Amino acid sequence: MGKRKQKWQKEVLEPALKRFPERQPSFELTSGMGIEPLYTQEDLEGINPEIAVGYPGEYPFGRGIQPTMYRGRLWTMRQYSGYASAEESNRRYRYLLAQGQTGLSVAFDLPTQIGYDSDNPLSRGEVGKVGVPIDTLHDMEVLFKDIPLDKVSTSMTINSTAPILLAMYIVLAQKQEIALNKLDGTIQNDILKEYVARGTYIYPPAPSMRLTTDIFEYCGKNLPRWNTISISGYHIREAGSTAVQEVAFTLANGIAYVRAALERGLNVDDFAGRLSFFFDAQNNLLEEVAKFRAARILWAEIMKKTFKAKDARSCMLRFHTQTAGVSLTAQQPYNNIVRVAVQALAAVLGGTQSLHTNSYDEAYATPSEEAVTTALRTQQVIGYESGAADSVDPLGGAYMVEALTQEIKTAAQKYIDKIDKMGGAIKAIEKGYPQREIQESSYRYQKEVEAEKRIIVGVNKFVAPYESIKNILRVDPAAEKEQIAALKKVKQQRNAKEVAAALENLIKVARSKENTMPAFIRCVEAYTTVGEICDALRGVFGIQKESLVF
Repeated sequence: MGKRKQKWQKEVLEPALKRFPERQPSFELTSGMGIEPLYTQEDLEGINPEIAVGYPGEYPFGRGIQPTMYRGRLWTMRQYSGYASAEESNRRYRYLLAQGQTGLSVAFDLPTQIGYDSDNPLSRGEVGKVGVPIDTLHDMEVLFKDIPLDKVSTSMTINSTAPILLAMYIVLAQKQEIALNKLDGTIQNDILKEYVARGTYIYPPAPSMRLTTDIFEYCGKNLPRWNTISISGYHIREAGSTAVQEVAFTLANGIAYVRAALERGLNVDDFAGRLSFFFDAQNNLLEEVAKFRAARILWAEIMKKTFKAKDARSCMLRFHTQTAGVSLTAQQPYNNIVRVAVQALAAVLGGTQSLHTNSYDEAYATPSEEAVTTALRTQQVIGYESGAADSVDPLGGAYMVEALTQEIKTAAQKYIDKIDKMGGAIKAIEKGYPQREIQESSYRYQKEVEAEKRIIVGVNKFVAPYESIKNILRVDPAAEKEQIAALKKVKQQRNAKEVAAALENLIKVARSKENTMPAFIRCVEAYTTVGEICDALRGVFGIQKESLVF
């Protein structure tokens, strides 16, 4: 501590604390790092921000990946949605686009995510509940009816079945007579975080990574504007990790994907520029801003120093943000509007490329039209009214933000180094290391809430009666029966011989070292179902069984 700060602390702060003690014994970030009562230039001793953080649009991109950021154009406003049926979801997409949404984000139901058709007994009660059910290309045709694919950017949150859904999108574009080099969007395609935090995996890690890199290779040649993966820290954070762990485990997974692509024989600068990331935005505004900046710097250093990337785009961490679903409360649900606004502001001040804002009623159900409109308007108010988008990196140079950026970067690097010593992310996952770390952080956080060391307004403090939410959206159980009937009709009308031949070809390709994407496209063109395709691959790759970590 410098002399000037010591003098202030002794002569000004300490006498004040004797009269008016601080409201709690200590202040900490979610990662356990202490928060100083005051940050000054002295806290940046030995750090030259111009070198450590850089300038916007320049390596290491701590202040943003574009020189103009939102002065050029605002982030993509992309509301994650899908429910009941392709028809209902299409209506919601067209509504949101009319309200000013600037990109689509598709939520798929659980059967689609884990490779089961809507008529499978294991799908009963889950069809259309947390997203749109997609069984065949027919559903995709309905989902994007009257939405020209060359005019929108589409994000698809899908992992185990990512090659199938991407194949459907490609075939749909061809049916719309749209050149593949005009398609703009993202496929999540992040299987490693499924083993760490989420659980919607199908196959073991090795064949799953093969399918991921097949997408890298195919898109590199055919879809140059398509983001081939969205490496997700969101689900890691939602499972209970700290901000530091979110950065560390996400980037460690990113390293594993880059290594897998290099082992495939791809050149780093041919694919790295289309890698993207997906982060959570939690309630501690300044910690989250610093987290985003630290992640950008770390990834730039990893790509340049470890993987010797020469193209500046290969070193840019481009990311989508979603506000924290786990922070939404059923108690006093309108408080969620404020939480989401704070979280969205953190994402914007942290330099996100696209953003989804959660709806205040999500602790109860799939968002209603009213709630999702409020969530979208939150982004628009921040973008057009708050002034937060009018300067490039407006918090850059703030003593606390710069100090926290370096603290989070250093702490995350220690995790990454430890994972590297284990043999990389896949080996660490197999040993249960990130899973245990997340469990311990989640447990610690819950204990802090129960002890009122962390206040959740309306839950453990300021508890009061509240009105029930009106107009909750409930998916009609009849939607499942209608989906199954539509699937039966498609099966009756398609060419069974073409389906059988396409599946036989897929099995043959899966057993070889060929890229599987053309085989997936052939299956999709024949209206083969998601479940039929996944069953064929289960026979080749086997299935991954859940392993409990204590």
